Parts: sequence; structure tokens; C-alpha cells
Amino acid sequence: MDNFSRDNSWREFQSEYIVRKKKREQFIRTVKSFMGVVTLVFLFAGIFFLNIEVPEKNKISASVPEEVTQPQPPSSPDTGKFSKEKLFNIFSKTDISKTDKNIFLVNTPKAELKVITSIDVPLQEYLLSLISQMKRLTRGKPQRIAFVVMEPDTGKIIAMTGYDLNKPDTNPCLESDYPAASIFKIVTAAAAVETLGYNPQTQLYFSGNKYTLYKGQVRNENKNKHSYQISFSSAFAESVNPIFGKIGKNHLGKEKLESYANAFGFNQLVHSELPFVSGNFETGNDEFHLAELGSGYNYDTTISPVFGAMLISGVVNQGKVMMPTIVEHVTDPAGDVIYKADPATYKSAITPKTAETMMQIMQKTITTGTARKSFRNASKDPVLSKLIMGGKTGSLNNREHTIKYDWFTGFGKEKNGDRTIAMAIVVGHGQYIGTKSSVYGNMILKQYFKNKPDTRAQL
Repeated sequence: MDNFSRDNSWREFQSEYIVRKKKREQFIRTVKSFMGVVTLVFLFAGIFFLNIEVPEKNKISASVPEEVTQPQPPSSPDTGKFSKEKLFNIFSKTDISKTDKNIFLVNTPKAELKVITSIDVPLQEYLLSLISQMKRLTRGKPQRIAFVVMEPDTGKIIAMTGYDLNKPDTNPCLESDYPAASIFKIVTAAAAVETLGYNPQTQLYFSGNKYTLYKGQVRNENKNKHSYQISFSSAFAESVNPIFGKIGKNHLGKEKLESYANAFGFNQLVHSELPFVSGNFETGNDEFHLAELGSGYNYDTTISPVFGAMLISGVVNQGKVMMPTIVEHVTDPAGDVIYKADPATYKSAITPKTAETMMQIMQKTITTGTARKSFRNASKDPVLSKLIMGGKTGSLNNREHTIKYDWFTGFGKEKNGDRTIAMAIVVGHGQYIGTKSSVYGNMILKQYFKNKPDTRAQL
């Protein structure tokens, strides 16, 4: 795992924005739980007897909860003229997910700056057209949807858009309250390969339904007359909850699950130009909860779509999760470059050998697993037939059962070329189930890898 120096000013700056937005309610609950009556007693005593001032509410909510691990800054230095911190401030106030341009102007107190982004204009335009069509639907219109496409070897985001009907002013790609569902099986599977010696052919056993998770299904027996036998790769491709529940509870345990979640970057504020939290992963003292965590069958583990793309990118990029970036460079009015983004490794999550094994089992999701229907004609398609493809699906209702979240995190790699993309798509279906996320994954791969001119947006 990469080690970077601590930057307190950045930590305070980023925490001030994100923690207030993402962790306010959880922090207030924590304060109430631990302080309770004692807090009130000391508060009133201080006011009436010691003349202590009551702290302002916004100062309390801006404090960082203990469970949030602070990110470490990347090793790449700032230019001195313009910093990543300033870009973070810009993107905290500017939502570029709804534009089809890859260049935009920013007015600062000193000058007007030109920001050149990594957005692939034809792909972004295509996704925006899909969003426009969805909003006109009367049946099957998603309540929330987010698309994130990035280059796994550089971390450059080349497309990012979506919407949230309930919060139209937010960028849903940066929100981190989506249940991770079976997407977390990527982490569990990687940990099993690396620490338990699992390979695609490892034979495993489970009882009951593939997609349920009960205590009786995760008992530590290996085989009985009611058990089904399945290979590790098939269990991943078909997203078999009891298998991954048993791996999480009986074989990995709390320490290894936490270790690999942290290795991929959970529970951290990412030192990026974009204001987002990676994802939340917490263990407790309940052993069965370890089964729920290992399988992703819980409401507690959450991720943002950008982080979903980072997870899949780490596997595709030989185990290295790259720092997400959307800015190529920034120029001043004279045309001089005052900021340039360089690729930086955020986390070394797994070994290249583990990543290679994960790539193999992810391909099975497309060919025989949960995404097979969405890619059933891929071998005959003039674009998809030239690609190596893989991924992971996931689905889970929200707590209120008003939205069913449907994930597809996947990749496409040219068999005879250098281009590779990773993507995360999440669809929040309402009363009616519309187009599935894996179908959108199919469409994105076709759009990006088909022959097209290298067009660039203009102001």
C-alpha cells in the first residue's frame, strides 16, 4: 500500500466540505449516543456558573467522525501557481456532469482560467442523450442513475453524468449513499484469492437459494446431502450469497475483511479534484454480520459510483487503484500551463497475480453469469467480439423499499489494441424496472470502442 506524507491543511479543507455533507446525521447520532445527559449537565453548568460560551452548531457538525479514515495526499507536488486544493474548491461549486464540453472557463479574483478536462466528448454526448430519453419516460424512469467511465491505468474520468429526481442539483456520480450490494464481492473474492489460495476452479458448497442469506446457510460444514457444488468463478459470476457469506464469516473474518476493504480505499476521503467519499465499510461484533458484509447483502456498506469505477480499475490495472482525475491541465490568460495532472497511484490493493485471477473470473460474469443476458450476442457483435470484457453486478433495495439499486461495474479491453476502459453504472429503479445497468454497460462499450473521429469540444 502506498505511503504519502500527511497534509493537515488539505485534510481540514476537504473534511470541512465532505463531512458536513455526508456524515452530519451519523455524527449527531454519535454525539447524542455517547454524551447524552452528561453533555447537557456540563453545558448548563458551564453557561450559568463558568460563563463558558456554547459552541456554534456548524462547528460541531464540521468535526470529523472517528470512523472516517483521513486520506493521505498524493506524492505529486503542486506547481505553486495552482493547486489541486483550488480545483477541489472549483468542483465543489461546479457540476460538470451535465455538460457536453471538455473545456470550460473559471473566473477567479485574479484572472479567467481555462480548465481542460479528460472528458471524451462523443461518449459524454451519447450518455447525455440517454439521460434525456430517460427523463421523458412515463414508465420505467429511474429515480436515480449515474454513469462513470474511466481509464484504469491513468485514473482519468472520460465520462460522468446522471441525475437524481429528488435532488436535481446534485451530481449523483459523487454521492456515496448507494448500497454497494454484491459489488463488494470484488473485495471478498480478491481477499480469498490472495489469502486463502482460491483459484477459478476451487470447488465450494452451499445450501438453499443462491440469492438468500440465512444463518443456516453459512454454517461451517463443507458438504452434505443437501448441498450444491459450484466452482469459485461460477459462484462469483452468479453472485451466490451463501458462498461469499461463508467466505466472509468462516474463512476471512473481521481482520482480513477490514484489511482488504481499506486496501481498496474504503472509509477514506480521497485526495482528488472531485468532492466525494470513497465508501463506507464497518464491522461489528456480530459474526453473522461478517457473512452479510462478505456477500454485500447489507445496507451498511455503501459506495459512490466514482469509487465503484475505481474498484474495477484496480483489478484491471494489475492491482493498482489510480487516483481519479478529471482535469488534464489549467492555463492562464496568456496560455501558460499553471496546473497539470499526472497519473498517481492511490492504493496498491492486490498483487498483479491476484488481479489476473480476478480478471478471469470477472469475464465469466459476462459469458455465463448475471450479466449474460445483457451480453448474449456479444460474440457476433462487430465491436464487442473484439474485446475482452468482464465485470460484476449487484442489486439491493433501499431501506424503505422505494428504490431498487441495480449495479454494473465492468471493463472492456481491446484484444488487439491498447485501449481499455472501466465503468460503474448504478440505476435506481422506482415502481417499474426499466433498462438494467448491465445493458447500459453493453451500450457504453459499443459506443466507446466503435470507430469514431477524435473530436474535441470547443468553447
